[in-house]
Amino acid sequence: MHLRPICPEDTEGLVGLMDRSSDQTRYYRFFGPMKRLSDKDLHRFTHVDHDTRVAFVLVLGDQVIGVGRYDRYPGTDDAEVAFLIEDAHQGRGLGSVLLEHLAAAARERGIENFVAEVLAQNNRMVRVFLDAGYTPTRSYEEGVVHLTFPIAPTETALQVAYEREQRSESRSIARLLTPSSVAVVGASNDEDKIGHAVLRHLLDYGFRGPIYPVNPGTRHVRGVPAYAGIEDIPDDVDLAVLAVPADEVADVVEACRRKRVHGLVVISGGFGESGPEGRVRERQLVAAARASGMRVVGPNCLGIVNTDPGVRLNASLAPRIPGHGRVGFFAQSGALGSALLERARSRNIGLSSFVSAGNRADVSGNDLLQYWTTDAGTEVVLLYLESFGNPRKFARLARRLARMKPVVAVKGGRHVRMTEGLAGTSVAVPEESVAALFASAGVIRVETLAQLFDVGTLVAHQPLPAGDRVAVVGNSTAMGWLVSDAVLEQGLQLAHEAPTDIGADGSAEAFRVALQGAVDDEGVDAVVAVFLPPVTRRSGSAEYGRALLEVAQTADKPVVASFLSTEGIPPELAVPGEDGTPARGSVPSFSTPERAVIALAKAAQYAAWQRRPVGEVPELEGIDEQAARDVVLSALASAPDGRALTDEELIALLAAYGIPLLGTRTVTDAEAAVAAAEEIGYPVVLKSTAPWLRHRSDLGGVRLDLGDADAVRSAFAAIPSGDPVIVQEMAAPGVATVVGIVDDPSFGALVSFGLGGVATDLLGDRAYRTLPLTDLDAAELVRAPRAWPLLNGYRGSEPADVAALEELLLRVARLADDLPEVLQLALEPVIVGPPNPWHGGRSLVVAGATARIGPPTARVEPGPRRMRAPGV
Repeated sequence: MHLRPICPEDTEGLVGLMDRSSDQTRYYRFFGPMKRLSDKDLHRFTHVDHDTRVAFVLVLGDQVIGVGRYDRYPGTDDAEVAFLIEDAHQGRGLGSVLLEHLAAAARERGIENFVAEVLAQNNRMVRVFLDAGYTPTRSYEEGVVHLTFPIAPTETALQVAYEREQRSESRSIARLLTPSSVAVVGASNDEDKIGHAVLRHLLDYGFRGPIYPVNPGTRHVRGVPAYAGIEDIPDDVDLAVLAVPADEVADVVEACRRKRVHGLVVISGGFGESGPEGRVRERQLVAAARASGMRVVGPNCLGIVNTDPGVRLNASLAPRIPGHGRVGFFAQSGALGSALLERARSRNIGLSSFVSAGNRADVSGNDLLQYWTTDAGTEVVLLYLESFGNPRKFARLARRLARMKPVVAVKGGRHVRMTEGLAGTSVAVPEESVAALFASAGVIRVETLAQLFDVGTLVAHQPLPAGDRVAVVGNSTAMGWLVSDAVLEQGLQLAHEAPTDIGADGSAEAFRVALQGAVDDEGVDAVVAVFLPPVTRRSGSAEYGRALLEVAQTADKPVVASFLSTEGIPPELAVPGEDGTPARGSVPSFSTPERAVIALAKAAQYAAWQRRPVGEVPELEGIDEQAARDVVLSALASAPDGRALTDEELIALLAAYGIPLLGTRTVTDAEAAVAAAEEIGYPVVLKSTAPWLRHRSDLGGVRLDLGDADAVRSAFAAIPSGDPVIVQEMAAPGVATVVGIVDDPSFGALVSFGLGGVATDLLGDRAYRTLPLTDLDAAELVRAPRAWPLLNGYRGSEPADVAALEELLLRVARLADDLPEVLQLALEPVIVGPPNPWHGGRSLVVAGATARIGPPTARVEPGPRRMRAPGV
């Protein structure tokens, strides 16, 4: 279904909609037995000004199946709203979708309230407004319900929209993954063709429904009767897998539309990855498919897999796939997908479903996150990502999913530019933005594919740790100390001063007793078991494995192992599932103990995030949003493309958010500097405005603690360059920090924090968080830089007023959220001292700031989903 503004050419579409609507539907809409619309009404309905009168139509294929509109009452902020949905499509939530888009359009045009006149017996329409999260006031007159409600976005309305979005996207993916029948278009008896491979894999894996090869040149493919075209298949087809040349795909999609196929997996290449012409074909493919209600996986993808015993779908190029399990796996790369599946299979990781999105022209990782959120068969999600199509939405969906299920992700291309093939459906996201996105969403970020499977194996089979205290048990002193070192290096704690060592000749019973003691210890949150085969013993490792598995099965804390240096889940440590794949309770083994500890540390960090309260965005006193907006709009009026704010504008902007700058003047000669210093009050600081000297006391760009006029004159003369100089009151001693807003066109602003100084700049010791910033996010952001101990009483110094820093971060975040036109803001330095009042009762002062404003980039208010138009 496609939603778009109405246009004069929709006249025939409205006539058809009226003809297909029942007498009751027309009566409910027009309060009378109207059979047809008059020419005057048709003209009025299809000719709108898109301001005081706005209308959207819902189009399925070439038919208008619904229309919604609002008409503003002259001279008011109210508008009447009304809908008409074809009977065959009522009850599917289309009225709610229309209402969502109409409300967004009305808000953009200054309308504050919707008014609806509904017949008392039309309960379904009344429910549309109530279910959308609005709270209308009601009055009744002569059988008509008069509803009035504000359309300002509320948290309830937003959650309703998100829930509706989740249901629709989840169900569309479920329909792809659970087809009742599959057609392979391009199936071939030539073993070198991909059509042959897909059909063979479907047959070999034992798909539970009928499989239809489509090939006009043969009567049978692998012994299965073939059809010349998909429309020649006598029965319904749920899923079509396309393995034909790119220039034939368009005709096949059209045939699938006529056949009413539900979904497409386009394995064929030659689309967006091949250049501009391919991207045009790709957009046309998706537009044609979606116009007929078909979702598209690919093109240029590996395919899809569903291991559910009732489905057994392997519509992919992977010849061997892992067993049935509880891990959902999304891989953006088609070429890498087969290797990833083989790696998962070798590790004995059971999958619930797998999707390779390829060019991700339609179905994306976000769609799979929606599906796995409510899929009871999926408990862990693994993601291999190369780019983001909608990073803001990814963050929202991943945060919601991660509260319930672990999400482990590795992102390729961290240090290289996006390829041309991905650029058509992706946005470039800087590395610091990716880190902030994953951190705020609770995604377990790993650096390599090996770590992806390490962590995935752990969280899929063992419980999450309740803390970070780790016990080490093994039969090798050297290995025990290596594990202990790794525990401390990963930021975990050792539960005991030394590893528990049963000795090289320790028995399996001694191993079991030592493990049980560690598991039963209330001071232990996780156990790392190390077993190496003794040099003097060539057999008998199975009994040690049984001892380890016996203890782990009764534990409510994770047990991981480096068992015989094996990788994955060896048979000795497996709890077999129904199909033989290791089930929950199995003990993962790692080839080195260091890898075991890294996986455990990632799981512990995620568990801590999951236990952490959600936090809240607090109300802040002393904020005048309108005053700040006036500053920004005034600046944009003089420079529509954007510019840097002047000192006066910047002081006013920050003051509106309760962020005072130290007394500051900008001068161009020594006598003006003396006059400014005397006005501000000694002692003062002189700072060069030259970018290469700003904040660089080591280069002479900053002169501190100037106590009289002569000192000011001398300092002015000594500052290199002829740029203007800032005269500012001298701040009391403290720790210099840097707070800022970094604009990311892909999904909005990031709030950054770090300590000041050349060394921290050189090391890139900055932390970032996405908006909105909660009180807990602010607390984490302050503590995230590696130099955090300097604020926390390092080497006996007095701790800084961290609470004041957290409040400053919240105020800066609020400014960024309210004013997307502020593309860059740097508060540098922010000097913070002990909580005890000093310098006029302030423990924190902002000693310098710069800002740049411009037209907003990607930061938009939450609202209805906006889809790219065909051909754009």
